[in-house]
Amino acid sequence: MSERRTTNVEVRLPSRMGFEKVAMSTAASVAKLMGFRDDRVEDLKTAVAEACINAIEHGNRLNEKLSVGVILSAGEDSLEVKVIDDGKGMKNHPSKPDGKSSYVRLVIRLDKDAG
Repeated sequence: MSERRTTNVEVRLPSRMGFEKVAMSTAASVAKLMGFRDDRVEDLKTAVAEACINAIEHGNRLNEKLSVGVILSAGEDSLEVKVIDDGKGMKNHPSKPDGKSSYVRLVIRLDKDAG
């Protein structure tokens, strides 16, 4: 049985508007390297930017001492993106002992050949 190979790229962003563009560009670069169609790359850029903005504004409440993590996991034919903030989370959402939730704002899984 052959093992599937995954390559991970991680980006940590300050909670400051504008830095979502760094995550958006990184995701686009990885998707292009994988051979994704241009329209899928554009969709990915939009989703990643919106998720990062959400994490900055709502998760971390624009607190520049907190960061947003973006993890891109590239498989052979698919790309998974996780956007994670360090905010306190939502009501009824358990926090870690340090009060941070490491709340996952978005998980996107795109298949290279999907339309």
